[in-house]
Amino acid sequence: MVPFILRRLVTILGVLIAASYLFYILAANAGDPLEDLRASSQRNREQLIENRTAQLDLNVAPPIRYFYWAGGVSKCFVGKCDLGEDWVSGQQVTSMIPHAMQSTIKLVLIALVLAIVIGVSIGVISALRQYSGFDYGVTLAAFFMFSLPSFWVAVLLKQWGAIGFNDFLAEPHFPILALALIGAALGVVGGSAAGGAWKRRLSAGGLVGAGAAVLLYSLDKGGWFLDPRLGPVVIGVLGAGIAVLVTFLATGLSNKRALYSALTVAAAATIAWFPLQQAFRFSAGAAVIGTGLGFVVLAGVIGRLFGGPDWRISVRTSALTGGLAYLLIFLDFAMSWWQRYADSGAINGRPIATVGSVTPQLADSGFWVGTVDTYTHMVLPVTALVLISLASYTRYARASLLEVMNLDYIRTARAKGLPERAVITRHAFRNALIPLATIIPLDLAGLFGGAVITETVFGWNGMGRLFIEALRHVSVNVLMGYFLVTALLLLIGNIVADVLYAVLDPRIRVDA
Repeated sequence: MVPFILRRLVTILGVLIAASYLFYILAANAGDPLEDLRASSQRNREQLIENRTAQLDLNVAPPIRYFYWAGGVSKCFVGKCDLGEDWVSGQQVTSMIPHAMQSTIKLVLIALVLAIVIGVSIGVISALRQYSGFDYGVTLAAFFMFSLPSFWVAVLLKQWGAIGFNDFLAEPHFPILALALIGAALGVVGGSAAGGAWKRRLSAGGLVGAGAAVLLYSLDKGGWFLDPRLGPVVIGVLGAGIAVLVTFLATGLSNKRALYSALTVAAAATIAWFPLQQAFRFSAGAAVIGTGLGFVVLAGVIGRLFGGPDWRISVRTSALTGGLAYLLIFLDFAMSWWQRYADSGAINGRPIATVGSVTPQLADSGFWVGTVDTYTHMVLPVTALVLISLASYTRYARASLLEVMNLDYIRTARAKGLPERAVITRHAFRNALIPLATIIPLDLAGLFGGAVITETVFGWNGMGRLFIEALRHVSVNVLMGYFLVTALLLLIGNIVADVLYAVLDPRIRVDA
């Protein structure tokens, strides 16, 4: 493995040098940085042109200028990177890139995780219900979303996701007809996903539809949309549901030790809700993250205490349950600040923002109000990225699982009498992830380069917006900084994909 990685790193260096040279030549000829001065009517125009020409070394041929830039990059090997400065703002590129990356990372990671989890889940269910109404509906929706232009999705989300929802929050109320239609639609989806005989589909669809309608009615009458807190009872119920679901997917409900350890963690999270409400009032980002990691470790210890020959399964199950339960507690406390945030003068009852990454007037409002403000600004761009990425993950997961389910070893596992859940989760699903192991690291690296259109439409100050502004002003140093980060991530993503192939498929040896 180590020799393989070293060989790939050497290859990366050669590819990076060649690609950066070509990109520099293209960037240097992408426009004229003196265009505004040439059209100027100032008396000292010629002097200004001479000064900028000297500042940007425009009297030197672009191939020679590339080596000036590469000399600064070579200092990165000794920890003193010099990527030049942006001639428009006068800032060093090394200070602009980290700020833009931090903004993009917040946006991309959440969108990518949601797209993978939701897309793969829908794709798996679609494969298991092949040629059903659910499968045809998912296929149609996937092709439709895959063809949607991102700027059009962004505009629709602004109109219906922000303006429409903010109008709804002014007087939140669900008419009976709306509840019936929502329940019926979700019932049809739930019944189709359940599969089996018509009796099973009708009962599953009726349960899902009625449950959704009753839930929305209860939230409406309880004023939850104006004060969206969960409370210990709801956290306890959701925690128990998470424990059962995680155990079912990880090992099956027949493993009582894993199930009981996960349920114990859910009960511990419900109890921990009370002291954490006080602790969070005096905590900031690092303390909150540290507390969460501590709770996950405690959950793992609880799984270990249940023992048994398969104690590692109990540890994994309880640790995952603990992480998700802690996330519920965190969201509950963050949402306890919702009313104060929405009623502030800067928000004025319209919390879902359409432009920007933060509300400037709330810059000094504290960690929790700032957290709520950040995530309300992320709702629309994250939703846009998820909708655009969802279709590909759904189709890849469906096609891959269908291919695996027809292989001989799956038929052998079934012939041995293994439960269908074990056949799918333990044997088929792992091999179905192999094609996804190729596209996920590359998608992640590509998205770190910035969702250019999405960031521009929503005014999100990330890598994509940085690229557009640099291209507009022909700021070659900024463009090269953007290229360097994006290219490195893409090349490293290729290595990660190869390593994941070897981890998921024992037949593959990267050092062969």
